[in-house]
Parts: sequence; structure tokens; C-alpha cells
Amino acid sequence: MEKRKIGNSDLLVAPITFGGNVFGWTIDEATSFEILDGFVKAGFNFIDTANSYSRWKPGNKGGESETIIGNWLKARNNREHVIIATKVGADMGEGNKGLSAKHITQAVEDSLKRLKTDYIDLYQSHYDDPETPIEETLETYDTLIKAGKVRWIGASNYSPERLLAALESSKKNNLPSYQSYQPEYNLYNRSKFENDFEQICLSHNLGVINYYALASGFLSGKYRSETDLNKSMRGAGIKGYLNDRGFTILKALDQVAAQYNSTPASVALAWLITRPAVTAPIASVTNLQQLAALTQAAALKLDKAAIALLNEASDWR
Repeated sequence: MEKRKIGNSDLLVAPITFGGNVFGWTIDEATSFEILDGFVKAGFNFIDTANSYSRWKPGNKGGESETIIGNWLKARNNREHVIIATKVGADMGEGNKGLSAKHITQAVEDSLKRLKTDYIDLYQSHYDDPETPIEETLETYDTLIKAGKVRWIGASNYSPERLLAALESSKKNNLPSYQSYQPEYNLYNRSKFENDFEQICLSHNLGVINYYALASGFLSGKYRSETDLNKSMRGAGIKGYLNDRGFTILKALDQVAAQYNSTPASVALAWLITRPAVTAPIASVTNLQQLAALTQAAALKLDKAAIALLNEASDWR
């Protein structure tokens, strides 16, 4: 399978990232193991998670996703064959959040323990922390990289101004630089990334690992009316897509999927893979049948006419 380099790092990843937010939330450990096995068997190698996943589920405290991934890595003894990305900075409760040296230093040890590994391939700032100096955060990452606990760093959910400030600070102070950026980006939600971040990522060679690649499942075509919203635990977040724009995009996805004997989900991901700034969109599945859509997406080679149709249907300008 094709491999792509994340930014200026030495991390070579398949063109789709598995989103680990479902681990410990919508699927249990046994199912997670089954899906991870299938994901790697299909030729993929990049898994994204965060220390806060899946704290939002009643009864959870955070770290559930990392724990499941760590148990899987230990059981399969395959750490060197996969690239693990996790994040720091989200609220873990009791004021435990942010990008201060104190918080990152403790959080990385907790993540390493849960992941049952000595190092994290890509450690990402989950959210900007305006109360902590950018240099303090980057200096802490520098210490972790020199200690061998982190290989590369990335950012997520920054403003354009703060992302540029962090990149400039790295250059000015000879500190580690973010190699990736993780924004929300999909066929439905294009404007914010394309208007505010795409050129920054291209100019600074940041690998883009975009989340909500399927708009919480809407772009799979599974949700076409309000009666469909009870099809999954994530259905409640779909209602906002059920409008003229959403239906126009689904119509185009259906048309291209029929042309390629594929599915709307595979086509939506394949479109992202063609985007000049995108390295590996994040997608999650909860069963092996859905995993086939990821494999098809990585293999799809959309022609210019198909891309133009999808671009026009989803145009935001």
C-alpha cells in the first residue's frame, strides 16, 4: 500500500489513519482487537488516539482508548510495525489539562504506561493553551524527544495565528517543530480548513491528519432522514447535515460510487486522499464490514471528472 511521509518527519504512513476514539466507547476491547487486526492485515499502519479518549462515556475517566491499544500492542508484539499518535492537553478532570511543562511531563508518562510502549511516534497538542507560553510547551517536547519518549510532534485545533506563532517560535529558538496538523475537514465542512489552514500546511509542509473525515458518518450515506438518526450512538450529531447542501453532496457521492462500484464512504475518503495538503484522513469503524470501506478508499483512483463533480457539489465559495 502507498505510504506517505508526515511533514518533514521520517514517519511513513498508509493514506488512512484509524481513529481510536471508538475504543472503549462504542466498541469493547475484544471488538477493538478484531478491528485493529483487520486494519493492519489490510496494509494500514497508522493509529490515532488521545489521553482523553473516551472520557465522555459515563463511567469512563479517560485513557480507555490508549489502554486498549496498549493491550493490543502487547498481545500482538507488533509495536515496531505500527505508528502510534496520541495527544495531550484536553481536560482530564480536576484541572488536569493544558500544555504546561508540568502537565505534559506527567501526561506523557501516563500515556506511555497505558500504551505499553517506550515511545510515542507522534505526540500532538490536542488544544491550544493560551495561558502557557509557546516556548514552554516546545521546550518540554524537546526534552521528551531527547529522552527518546517522543519521536515527533504535531498540533490540533489551533487558530491560524497561534499555529503560525508556534512554527515561528520553533524556528527562532531552534526547538522541535510541529510536523502535522489535525483539523476538522471533509466534503461537507471544507471552508474553515481551505480558507484558514490549507496554505499554512502546504507552505510549512505540515502533514494533515484530518478528523471527522466522514462528517460523523453522514458521508457514508447511512443517514438520509431524521428517522435514520437512531441507527447508531453517533446519530444525534448528524441532524445538522440533513439539509440541501448535505443532500447535494450525497447525490454526488452516490453517482461516483455507482461509477466505481464502490460506496459513498469510500468515495468521500478517496476524495480527501486526493487533496494536496492531506496526508491521511482519520476514519473509524465499529465492525469488520465497515473496514472494507477504508481498504476500498485507499485503492480508489478517482478521475478528474469524478473529483470535479464532488468539488462542485461541495463547493463552499
